[in-house]
Amino acid sequence: MDLGFRGEVADFYHRFRRGYPPAVIDSLVDAFGLTADDVVVDLGCGTGQLALPIADRVRSVVAVDPEPDMLLRGRRAAAERGVDNVSWVIGADTDMPALGALLGDQRVGMVAVGQALHWMRHDELFRATVPVVRPGGGIAVVANGTPLWLQDSAWSHALRDSLADWFGSKPSAACGTDDASRQRYGDSLTAAGYDVAVTAVDYTDELSLEQVVGGVYSALPVDRLPAPAERPRFAERLGEALQPHRPFIERVRVTILTGRRR
Repeated sequence: MDLGFRGEVADFYHRFRRGYPPAVIDSLVDAFGLTADDVVVDLGCGTGQLALPIADRVRSVVAVDPEPDMLLRGRRAAAERGVDNVSWVIGADTDMPALGALLGDQRVGMVAVGQALHWMRHDELFRATVPVVRPGGGIAVVANGTPLWLQDSAWSHALRDSLADWFGSKPSAACGTDDASRQRYGDSLTAAGYDVAVTAVDYTDELSLEQVVGGVYSALPVDRLPAPAERPRFAERLGEALQPHRPFIERVRVTILTGRRR
C-alpha cells in the first residue's frame, strides 16, 4: 500500500519526528532481556528513530519499511552515526512470515513497532510474530506521544484550528496513541498468547515554531504537503495562530506495550 510517505516527507520525518529518550531503550532491553547476542526487528522503522539507538544494545537490527526513501534516509543517518549493524529492508507487516523464513533458526529478541502500527493488520501481525521470537522475547508496541494537534494545551488547540482552516477539516487522527487503540492492541496480544504489560516514560520538551511546522509536514503524505511556494505562508499562518500561546511546551508520554513470549 502506497501511503505517500516518500520524497520530502522522508526528510521532514528524519528532521522533526521525536526520537526516544534513553529510558525507553532501557525499558525495552529490560522487558525482553536483550543482550549483545540478540537480533531485533524494527517494523515500520521510518528513518531509524528506534532502530539506531537500539542497535547499540544488540547484535543487529533488521529495519523494515515499505517506503524506499525512508530506508535511504535511515541508511544515511546510520552512516552519519557510525552504526553498521542495521540492515535496511523493504517490506511490510504482511512480510513477517517471509522474514521468519529468511532468518531460519535464528529467533529474534524483539519485534518493535511504533506508531506505524495503525496502518497494519495488527491481529495477523501479532500471530505471525510468535514463531519468529525466542522464548522470553516478544513484541513491543511503542506509542511515542500524542500527535501535536491533539494535545491538551492552548497552543495545540490553536494548531488544530489553524490546520482546519488551511486543509478544510480538523485533524483528528490519534495514530494509535489513544487509550482505545492500546486496549485493542493489548487484547490482541493476549489472544496471540503473549503475556502483556504496559510501562510509560514521561518527559517535557519545548518546541520551536520550526519544529511544530516540521512535525506537521512529517505526518502528511507527499501529495498533501503545501506546495513549496505556499510553505512560507503556511508557516506564517501557523505562527500567527500560535504566537499568543508561547512557549510551546510539549508533555510527552511514551507508552510501551509489551507482549512477552512464554
